Amino acid sequence: MVDVSPKPIMLREALARGEIRLQKPTLELIQSQTIAKGNVFASARLAGILAAKKTGDLIPLCHPLPISHCDVQFEIPKSQDRIIIFASAKIAAQTGVEMEALTAVSIAALTIYDMCKAVDKTMRITDVSLISKTKQ
Repeated sequence: MVDVSPKPIMLREALARGEIRLQKPTLELIQSQTIAKGNVFASARLAGILAAKKTGDLIPLCHPLPISHCDVQFEIPKSQDRIIIFASAKIAAQTGVEMEALTAVSIAALTIYDMCKAVDKTMRITDVSLISKTKQ
């Protein structure tokens, strides 16, 4: 791991996004909460938050961080052909939380994929990226 001990403790925040593209009927099943595995958004939100908390265990050489906040949100555009996933993470630490935000988005997308794979074979996870990171 990189030695971050000389760095000052600062308030750090990261925002990431990603998309899962799916068929409109699949999105309708998600919105009506009729996917057989249960509430897709609630499950994906929890999975993303839990994954952010475990990022240091999942990615070699990534610092294990006691994040102070993580949020996962979903947006459905008018095109009704995808779900946009946003995740934010915050911490007061010597290193940033961008990996935690990116992990939250990725695992939330994978959870949606897992929960809907029986009804939609065309789903694609795309455009996972860091939108911003700040430190104060």
